[in-house]
Amino acid sequence: MTAQRPTVKDALAEIGAHERECAVRYENIEKRLESGAKNFDKLEKLIYGLYVIVLGSVLIPILLSMG
Repeated sequence: MTAQRPTVKDALAEIGAHERECAVRYENIEKRLESGAKNFDKLEKLIYGLYVIVLGSVLIPILLSMG
């Protein structure tokens, strides 16, 4: 028994299925990247808050001792 060679129609069908799967995969990757960017935005705000706390804890005693 010999194996049949795939036809052009079969190849195009497989390529079409592959493109649909890739489109879904890339859409999911894009969603994950967007959610990661939101997490980084939150972390950035927390870091800025820490800057304020650290600078305030250093500067407030200095300013209070001057007055």
